[in-house]
Amino acid sequence: MTRPRNSSANLLDFHTEPTIETELETLKLIFEHIGEGICVVNTDGIITHFNKAYGKFLDLDPEAQIGRHISEVVENTRMHIVAQTGRAEINESQSIKGQKMIVQRIPIKKDGKVVGVFGQVIFKDSKEVGQLAQKLSELESRVRIYQKDLESLRTAKYSLDSIVGSSAAIKAAKREALKAARTSLSVLITGESGTGKELFAQSIHNASDRKPFPMIRLNCAAIPAELLESELFGYEKGAFTGAKNSGKKGKFELADKGSLFLDEIGDLPIDMQPKLLRVLEEKEFERLGGNRVLRSDFRLIAASNQDLDSKVKERAFRADLFYRLNVMHVHIPPLRERADDILLIARHLIKKISEETRQQELALTYGAEELLTRHSWPGNVRELNNVIERTVATCEGEQITPADLPFYLHKSSADPGIIQRSLLKEVVAKAEKAAIQDALKMTDYNKMSAANLLGIHRTLLYKKIRKYRIPLTPG
Repeated sequence: MTRPRNSSANLLDFHTEPTIETELETLKLIFEHIGEGICVVNTDGIITHFNKAYGKFLDLDPEAQIGRHISEVVENTRMHIVAQTGRAEINESQSIKGQKMIVQRIPIKKDGKVVGVFGQVIFKDSKEVGQLAQKLSELESRVRIYQKDLESLRTAKYSLDSIVGSSAAIKAAKREALKAARTSLSVLITGESGTGKELFAQSIHNASDRKPFPMIRLNCAAIPAELLESELFGYEKGAFTGAKNSGKKGKFELADKGSLFLDEIGDLPIDMQPKLLRVLEEKEFERLGGNRVLRSDFRLIAASNQDLDSKVKERAFRADLFYRLNVMHVHIPPLRERADDILLIARHLIKKISEETRQQELALTYGAEELLTRHSWPGNVRELNNVIERTVATCEGEQITPADLPFYLHKSSADPGIIQRSLLKEVVAKAEKAAIQDALKMTDYNKMSAANLLGIHRTLLYKKIRKYRIPLTPG
């Protein structure tokens, strides 16, 4: 028994031999059953097809739009422009009836020539589109954050000019760093914890020809031993349980043409040391689970707060790796050995913190300076930075006095008598400042009258005003 040719079952039965009539009818059904607004224009922008869903949305008779120019029917359309350019416009935003729509404008081509344009407006699930757009926006924000983090990871922001100090010891260290920067040899930076080894590493990278390329950092003490190899070498898809499906580049790959900074190199596991040595000598390696030999032109900068010489003698660190690392050596002296730099660094930190927090820059009083210079600073610059940050945040006056500094600095002072004398100076200075302020107020800020009231010469009054930073006008 033959089914009727015009039945729906027959129209969508792909096992029967199609005819022109059935194909046209099928295409018409598809055209009308698409949930979004659909229209087709010719190369002149004249509408040739317009489905019911689009007509319903625009409150128009679909049949009546045939033969009209698309710009007369749809606001802000570009279909007639696409008909001329032949360039598709996918997932574009278009305002229709006060709503932001997602639209597609796709040129229809025959024998390589544009014969029309297919247009689609997604409006049926506009809420879902909005939610999707919001999710997309959130994802884009996350990507931007990750890119920023990655950029931070790969960027060296400090230069030799960032290293504050005028002592002979720090000048010598900066000279050695500059010598190292002019080569592509491995560099070993040594110094106690908190002396600024990473700052020197970044400075060497930024002063070298490798500055335009990444500086990749890895702290050997912060990564579990079982993960360190995959961090350095990377891995291929399925290299181990929990590995990313896409695989992962290691630090060697990421540092190509740039610098690789390995901090706390003294904590590198003994079984990883020969592997690092081989990569340093050959500049070749394979990812975990991979069989391709990869090359990376990186420059190694290593740092350690340990005595690697002693570790070599104890056989806790390979001698051959130590010699391979210690081609260029930069030693950073502890802060206690460069007391001349303490106040320079402290003032630099105060200025930096004041600028970041947009508050008035505080001055150090004599007593505060004495306390800072007499402390041994076992935590070096890191400890000094911590003290200054805390003091600036809690100081209520315009100057940092001994009373504003942490109590443990007072306890560690070698000469309490000096601190007592400096405290007396602070008290006298505060009283003197208060007297000058009162005299100015009483004389309506007339300097001559204020000087006479205080019993001092006007020139001395001006010196005191500058010293205590007293405003010359009310308020």
